[in-house]
Amino acid sequence: MTQADVATLIEHLSTVPYFAALSPADRRALAARAGFHTFAADEIIFLEGETRSSLWIIEDGSVKITKLNPEGAEFILHLLGPGSVFNEIAALDGGPTPANAIAMTLVSAWSISSAVLREAIAAHPAMARAVIEILTGKVRALNRQLEDLTLYPVLVRLARFLLAQAEDPTLSGPGITRAAIAGHLNTTPETISRVLAKLQETGAIRFDRHRILITDAALLRSIAVL
Repeated sequence: MTQADVATLIEHLSTVPYFAALSPADRRALAARAGFHTFAADEIIFLEGETRSSLWIIEDGSVKITKLNPEGAEFILHLLGPGSVFNEIAALDGGPTPANAIAMTLVSAWSISSAVLREAIAAHPAMARAVIEILTGKVRALNRQLEDLTLYPVLVRLARFLLAQAEDPTLSGPGITRAAIAGHLNTTPETISRVLAKLQETGAIRFDRHRILITDAALLRSIAVL
């Protein structure tokens, strides 16, 4: 990496909760041992089961974390954007990657090896506490996601996704197509289109070219059962 790349990564690390407790000098030392990568749209970053036990941090672009069922249908576990971190499990335990990571747009990202990450955690108890707290939050979020998929119809799941999208810029922008949303909500693009039309009819949303705008957040929250 160039010195400019390292400087950019140091700045990004200061905004990532895993590394917020580190001093500027410690973040600089960590950045100097990171790798910088670029991926074209639809390029595979890694596949499930590979031994790429690194932590990844997105600088720019969108990434999807996916699993395939035995028939080859794709389920999108996570839709990620700039600043997002992924592959924590493999990075922390040194085991195989638990899912596929695929670039949805042109992506630039950094990787921090498992060895470097675990060394930093061992040296900095505050960072270890942050890792525990963040992973606990992610387990809770995964439980909510499983609850949504098993207990609620697509209408509710889509309303919840749109509300989350309004608060989280990583869930919008290039690459977050109806097909991607369908893969994330375990349905089909055709169903997403029908349910979006229904939400528009209720007055909860409206379309502005390729954008979906929330026009009645209170109504959308009531549909989302929140």
